Amino acid sequence: MSARRAGNGPQRATPSGPPQASSTADPDLAADREHALAIVPVSRETVDRLDRFVAVLLRWQRQINLIAPSTERNLWTRHVADSLQLIALAPQARIWADLGSGAGFPGLAIACALAEIPKARVHLVESNPKKIAFLREAIRATGAPATVHPGKIEEFVANPPDPIEAVAARALAPLPKLLGLASPLLKTGTVGLFPKGQDAALELTEASKYWNVQASLAPSRTDPKSHIVVVRELEPKRQTAPGG
Repeated sequence: MSARRAGNGPQRATPSGPPQASSTADPDLAADREHALAIVPVSRETVDRLDRFVAVLLRWQRQINLIAPSTERNLWTRHVADSLQLIALAPQARIWADLGSGAGFPGLAIACALAEIPKARVHLVESNPKKIAFLREAIRATGAPATVHPGKIEEFVANPPDPIEAVAARALAPLPKLLGLASPLLKTGTVGLFPKGQDAALELTEASKYWNVQASLAPSRTDPKSHIVVVRELEPKRQTAPGG
């Protein structure tokens, strides 16, 4: 079974399916949930896990800043759907890494969608103790196949616990530095998926000063001005690369 089937299985949830109270208490959030599930349809089982994920996130959001407060009412589109769209760009990948996972985007959202895939696993790398505690509680609540790795990204990529098939990072660093952080994985054939805003092409041009990179820009399904940088091959140029 491929990762694509995990996100688009035969039993799809309709956007009007019964969400948990956390998604219906606010009419704007409920409407955004419906919109997000129309953009990235997933199975009913996945929706249930995502509802539990969002419920934990909103509860913790009252105590620590996991997402920008301005994005709370559209978190399903801005964060959940924005994360889930990455699966279609690496449909065969079962083992993922999310560098600087923070609030669990994109990694934990992806893990919720891959839960029915045999041997699927998403490795969440995070150094902030409070966010580590949040991620662990969200994993317990959802039953998603994810593992939290406390510590530095550099330590994880130097010795990953599994052969990583896809690596992602969201709102972590400018692309030249991000490629440096992920380079130990990308050099071994891992696909890199890095959501970027309207300046994605400029960031890729800047990165090409330091890296020989085979990459493409995939349009975002959640924001017409944004793109996802898809990296297939990476090698450093002779000069020192940022983050490398």
